[in-house]
Amino acid sequence: MFPLHDDNPTQDTSIVVYTLILVNVLIFGYQTSLPNFQLGEWLENWALFPKELVANPSKHAIALLSSQFLHGSIFHLVGNMWFLYLFGNNIEDRLGHWKFLFFYLICGVIAGIGQVVTAPTSMVPMVGASGAISGVMGAYLIRFPRARILSLVFLGFFVTAIPIPAAVFLGLWIAGQTVYAAMANPNLPGIAYLAHISGFGVGAIAMFLISKFGRAK
Repeated sequence: MFPLHDDNPTQDTSIVVYTLILVNVLIFGYQTSLPNFQLGEWLENWALFPKELVANPSKHAIALLSSQFLHGSIFHLVGNMWFLYLFGNNIEDRLGHWKFLFFYLICGVIAGIGQVVTAPTSMVPMVGASGAISGVMGAYLIRFPRARILSLVFLGFFVTAIPIPAAVFLGLWIAGQTVYAAMANPNLPGIAYLAHISGFGVGAIAMFLISKFGRAK
């Protein structure tokens, strides 16, 4: 399934979502302009290496933030930014701009920590906004479970667009991430499924608490 759009209008302009997308695109553009030897140094400085963070948290903690703005390929970037746009605008609309930014970054940080805890000796660099975006998706599940998400569904060679309740779409998504995480070795290069699960979980819990005790709109 691939989401196209939802039926959940916003009341305010998603300033933070658009800014995050712009910043990610600009950083990726700069990243791709670097020659190989400089790109390696760039990643060493700003990507998240679990073993380095465990060995020296005070020195490498910044990578929990900076790694959220790096991407491994144009497909990685475009996929993440599309999901951020689709699910982030409604969460920003409900939380407000500054609270959403804090929420997004904290989800990304906790997602990174979740991956590090499961692979503390790994020297595979972690990059990407998907941990933070997974947190936004978890929040969307709690806040808008009945929203409809028009999604492309691939049935062999047949492709159709079907409106799917957010609870179903996101429930299937996190279930898939959990299955993939159980099959993957977190010490090897690949998708950081455990970061996705950690981000999704903290986003869902945080939105539940905000909805019950906080001041989300």
